[in-house]
Amino acid sequence: MKVGTIKETKNQEYRVGLTPSGVAALTEAGHQVLVERGAGAGSGFSDEKYAAVGASIVDSAREVAALVDLLVKVKEPLPSEYPLLHEGLLLFTYLHLAPNPGLTKALLDSRVDSIAYELVAQEDGSLPLLIPMSQVAGRMAAEIAAQHLKKPGPGRGKLLGGIAGSSPARVVVVGSGHVGTAATRVLVALGARVVVTSRDLRRLHAFEDMFRDKVATRVTTPVVLEEELENADILIGAVLVPGGVAPTLISREMVSSMGEGAVFVDVCIDQGGIAETSRPTTHDEPVYVEEGVVHYCVPNMPGAVPRTSTEALTSATLPYVLKLADGGLSVVRDDPGLAGGVSTIGGKLVTEAVARMQGLTHAALNDALRP
Repeated sequence: MKVGTIKETKNQEYRVGLTPSGVAALTEAGHQVLVERGAGAGSGFSDEKYAAVGASIVDSAREVAALVDLLVKVKEPLPSEYPLLHEGLLLFTYLHLAPNPGLTKALLDSRVDSIAYELVAQEDGSLPLLIPMSQVAGRMAAEIAAQHLKKPGPGRGKLLGGIAGSSPARVVVVGSGHVGTAATRVLVALGARVVVTSRDLRRLHAFEDMFRDKVATRVTTPVVLEEELENADILIGAVLVPGGVAPTLISREMVSSMGEGAVFVDVCIDQGGIAETSRPTTHDEPVYVEEGVVHYCVPNMPGAVPRTSTEALTSATLPYVLKLADGGLSVVRDDPGLAGGVSTIGGKLVTEAVARMQGLTHAALNDALRP
């Protein structure tokens, strides 16, 4: 099979879909790999490194997409990339379709086959292609919150861990998955006073086991959030709804109650955000102030650490890329986990949650698969 990857075009997105070691694994398995010129530069991978392991370097994304059977990306196609999509192409990338009806329409109109990283699941329900980026985003969320709490800038000028004679920052983490766990780990290490809220009591017990008396846990309810957010220094949104839109848990009034100079990092912004005040930002202009609170809502947070993110992501995606390269889309018939990521096939929407959110019809996977 011909497999390709292209340079990401999302603002300040430096990750790339395949590392040179990933290309080497594909070429050793007998596949031909095409890489757009400069695709890996932002992650520190030169064209020469790709060529040395057997990749063909191609001048444009359009040429790569036209020639390959399987296109491996990182972020969802932007409108400028929609012309790359065509029938017979299998697209493997993060999609986050639920809050993006325009992309859903583009995938359906082009009749491209697509599989979303974030929906590929293992037998235990875990999401192996989302976990590494969730861990990166969670750790970054803690670092970013600590930075924007400082001066100069609109933050209130507080040290996360405090010192003798001065109390540490009070942080509320909403969500107990991989993002919340990674953020909490860094926050605790830096000395913050952390409260984690979640609707999953089992996960809250796990937090108590992991962090002992260094973290307080509460079940997420409107009343709990109102109580914990009043005068809090930092809020981190870490809720995941696989394939869906994040719930709006944080009202404008709750944000306002945090007070001037507090910081809100909404890692859920890929799915629409968890607050009434959330709206996407970019790495160029990552923050805005609303209700006196500094909001950081960058959808592609891990793009800021592309070397780490690309290596971690490729380590997770490569087994699936090799499987798809060996057998094409038909391999999903025998791989329930990979089948869970299938989003569109030949103009048919397969993801039920996206169909429900966007008022569309969906087809069962077996009905959508070509004979």
